[in-house]
Amino acid sequence: MSPESLYDIVQKIWWFAVVLGLLVTFHEFGHFIVARWAGVTVLKFSLGFGPKVLGYRIGETEYLISAIPLGGYVKMFGEDTSETVAPEERARSFVHKPLWKRALIVAAGPGFNFLLSYLIFSAWLAMGVPLPVPSFGELSPTINAMKADSPVSRAGLHVGDRITRIDEREITIKSDVYAALAESGGRAITIEVQRRGDLKTFVVTPERYNPPASHDTDSGEPARYVIGIEEMPPTVNSVIPNMPAQVAGFEDGDRVLAIQGEPIHTWSQMTSMIRSHPGMPLTVQVDRAGTILTLTVTPDPYQVTEDGQPATIGKIGITGSGRLMIHATSPFMAVFQGVKATWEWSELTIIGLYKMLTGEISSKNIGGPIMIASASGAAAERGFPDLMFLAAILSINLGILNLLPIPVLDGGHLFFFACEAVLRRPLAERQREFTQQVGIVLLMSIMLFAFFNDIQRVLQ
Repeated sequence: MSPESLYDIVQKIWWFAVVLGLLVTFHEFGHFIVARWAGVTVLKFSLGFGPKVLGYRIGETEYLISAIPLGGYVKMFGEDTSETVAPEERARSFVHKPLWKRALIVAAGPGFNFLLSYLIFSAWLAMGVPLPVPSFGELSPTINAMKADSPVSRAGLHVGDRITRIDEREITIKSDVYAALAESGGRAITIEVQRRGDLKTFVVTPERYNPPASHDTDSGEPARYVIGIEEMPPTVNSVIPNMPAQVAGFEDGDRVLAIQGEPIHTWSQMTSMIRSHPGMPLTVQVDRAGTILTLTVTPDPYQVTEDGQPATIGKIGITGSGRLMIHATSPFMAVFQGVKATWEWSELTIIGLYKMLTGEISSKNIGGPIMIASASGAAAERGFPDLMFLAAILSINLGILNLLPIPVLDGGHLFFFACEAVLRRPLAERQREFTQQVGIVLLMSIMLFAFFNDIQRVLQ
C-alpha cells in the first residue's frame, strides 16, 4: 500500500470518528441531561461500547470512552427491572419514575439528534447560504432531460423513460445509473427502460466526459463517462432574493434556452457554464410563458474546494424543479427557517425509508461505517461547512433510525411504554426478553447487511 493510500484511509477514519463522535455525544447527552432533570441517577455515560479505554468519575457518574466506536450508552440507576431497589432509593431510580418521565428520557436521545441538525442548519442559513432539500423526483432514474446529439438520444431513448436495468444491474435511483456508467469503462451497455407500461431495450455507448476548459483535465482522476441524461430540465423553480438572478430579472418558471449563444438542454449543462464563469457577464435567453427574453447576469464568485484543491465558481441564485431551496434573509429568520430545513430533511428521510421497505428503492443503498467514513472524508476535503452539513443529515438519519419500534432501540422502549400505558401495567419479563432478543437479531442483521453493501462498494 502506497503512503498516499494509507494517508487517505487514516484521514477517512479520523473524520469518521469526528462525525460519529459528534452524533453519539449529542444523542447520549440527550438521555443524560433529561435523566438528570428527572431526578434519575446516571451511573455511566459512555462513548462507544465494549471494554473501557478511558474513564473518569465525577460524583456518581463514570464518564467512559469504550473500545468499539459504533455508538454509546447511558446506564441509569434502576434501569434493570430485575434489580431490587430499596424503598429509600426509589426516588432516584429510572424504573420507579412516572411513565411520562421515562418516555421523555428515552425520547431525548433522538430528540437531541434533531436538535443538532437544527443548530447546524440554522448556522448554515445564518451565514446567508441557501440550504438545498432534494426530492425523490430528482433522484428517480426517470429521464427528465437529455442533451441533444447524446448517446441516449441517438440510441432512441425518450424523455419520460424510466431506466430499470443496465446490463445485469438493477436500477432504482439515479446514483445506480452513474455507478453503472463508472463500471462500463466506455464499453457499450444495454439499457432497459419502462415506457408507458412497456419494457424496451437499447444499446448505448457512453462517451468520456470532457470537463469545461477552466478545469484541469490532467488531474489523475479516473475517467468519467456520460450518456447525456440529466436530473432536471433547465427550468427555474425559484429565484433566491438578493442574488444575481433576481437582479438580472429572472422569474419563477423561466426556462433557459441558451447561454452566450450556446443552446442549453439540461440543468447540469446550464450550471456547468455558470460555475465556470464567476464574475463574468453572461447573456442568457429564456422562455417565459412563450415569450423569448434576453437577460444579462453576472455570477457571484464563490471560493470552494474541489478534489482537495481551492477553486472559484460562479452562482446566480436559482433552484431547479423538484428541489426545495431554503434561505434566510437574516440571522434572526435563520432561527425559524432552521426548523423548516430540519422538517423537510426528516420528511425526505422517512419517505426514503418507506420506499426502501416497499422495494421502490433498492436496499443496496443502505450504508455502514465504510460508507460514512468515505462520505465524511470527501466532505472534509470540500471544507468544514460541508462536513457539518453531512453531520446534520446523518444526525437526522440516526434520530429516525432510533425511533423505529425495534426492541433495543429507543423506539422499541417507547413502544413498550405505549403498551404499558394501554395495559396499565408493564409487559411481562419473558415477553420483554423475547422481544429484546428478536430486536438484537434484527439490528445485527441490518448492521451486517450494511457492512456487506460497504464491501461490495469497495470491490466495485
